[in-house]
Amino acid sequence: TTPWWTGADENDLKAKENVGGGNLAVVGSKRPNPFGLFDTHGNVWEWVQDWYGPYPSIAQTDPTGPTTGSSRVLRGGSWFGDAIIARSAYRGESAPSARLSYDGFRLVRNP
Repeated sequence: TTPWWTGADENDLKAKENVGGGNLAVVGSKRPNPFGLFDTHGNVWEWVQDWYGPYPSIAQTDPTGPTTGSSRVLRGGSWFGDAIIARSAYRGESAPSARLSYDGFRLVRNP
């Protein structure tokens, strides 16, 4: 219901996440969101599995985009970008071969 887990105030987002700060932050240096996740907005863009492309024209829940492509979807924004593109609904894109200081991924493990 709001652009970010912090609400709709861009200044509040910048205080709680590493968005538009101009420098990469140590992972987990800001407080976690209500789900216990760190760095969900900003710090580095996160690669996701989806290929980048237009969504289907009919309404869908959690659309995945095309099955092939040349660019992957990036989500979450980075330390390098503005708050508006740190929205979870915003999709960036980059070629899988790209190596940029503001792109990354999230490692997950089972306990």
